[in-house]
Amino acid sequence: MPDRTPATAPAETSQDSPAALLRLALALSLGAAVSLGITRFSYGLLLPPMRADLGWSYTLAGAMNTANAVGYLVGALVVPRLLAAGRAAAVFVRAGWAAALVMALTGFFADAGWLLAQRVVAGALSALVFVAGGLLAARLAARDAQRGSLLLGLYYGGTGLGIAASALAVPPLLHAAGDMPHAWAWAWWGLAVLCALAAWGMVAPALALADPPTAGGSAAHGEVGAVSLARMGWALAGYALFGVGYIGYMTFSIALLREQGLSATGITVYYTLLGAAVVAAPRLWAGLLDRERGGGALARLNALLALAALLPVLGGGLLLALVSGLLFGAVFLSVVASTTAFVRHNLPPAQWARGIGAFTVCFALGQIVGPVVVGLISDGPGGLARGLVFSAVALALGAVFAWRQRPL
Repeated sequence: MPDRTPATAPAETSQDSPAALLRLALALSLGAAVSLGITRFSYGLLLPPMRADLGWSYTLAGAMNTANAVGYLVGALVVPRLLAAGRAAAVFVRAGWAAALVMALTGFFADAGWLLAQRVVAGALSALVFVAGGLLAARLAARDAQRGSLLLGLYYGGTGLGIAASALAVPPLLHAAGDMPHAWAWAWWGLAVLCALAAWGMVAPALALADPPTAGGSAAHGEVGAVSLARMGWALAGYALFGVGYIGYMTFSIALLREQGLSATGITVYYTLLGAAVVAAPRLWAGLLDRERGGGALARLNALLALAALLPVLGGGLLLALVSGLLFGAVFLSVVASTTAFVRHNLPPAQWARGIGAFTVCFALGQIVGPVVVGLISDGPGGLARGLVFSAVALALGAVFAWRQRPL
């Protein structure tokens, strides 16, 4: 990232004004909307009709998101090399367009093997978009020290836009398809259109934040050695357990609410409010992310998520569902923002890509474990409610681990 000297600052004033930076963050957030909000989390809306139509067990249904997480891990392992080459903007945009194409292809398959393969590819593209966007967001945050955490939060909050858009789009698409064979395919095609529109909007912020490769990029990349990563161990472990716990909730919460008798309208309201809470969350937690240089933010947010995951288990009804969704939405993407804030607080800019990549790998490993374990538990005695209890326990344990992380 180029040095900003006093001589160049006046020329950049208009570009770095608070309003301009906020606009860039909001446009950049379309990447989070594609990578997580639509590509991953829309599956929770489509799991019930796909499971009913295709005769899946909860274990197979969970394996679909485990496959997505395997792909995410592959993408997370590849993306640091791409980012170190100074290609964050190109990766961000091209992977966004590819994700739209893969979403469209999903509607053409009913075989579990092909759908698992699709989820793997979608997961890899999701990681490329999300991590590249995270690095661009970190560059953006560096332009305004006072509002850095808010700008980061706005990027990650874009996931809520994708969640809300999916919640509003999927039910009418399923209704319009009516009794057609594999009616859920029309929802995938509609979601692919949403991804394509978002990918088009991602081009401008990517160009505005693109940096050419630096001559010392490779050397700087190698400066983060095993000792530095080991010193981040408690935060990495807490984040991995976040991956285990949150994905179980996002995969199976809608299925549980339907099982408890919540109406289709109630589920749409629940999921839309969850997405809206994600969008609103950055202002809630920006101060916490600015203050905490260790694992305190990650610990507090994980603990709140554990409570949110338990609420639907305590009883059915719209009120508990809405409180759970609002609390979960207001917190879970701020956990992701807290790890980027941790990297910004504790590592020099040349090492941000490696630090973000380490957290992303732990996140992906947790997501691989979560869905299939919750699915296995849900197929046994206690059903989906017991599966969400497991998710809550994982999140609580992640809070304990993260609390032990000290600033580097």
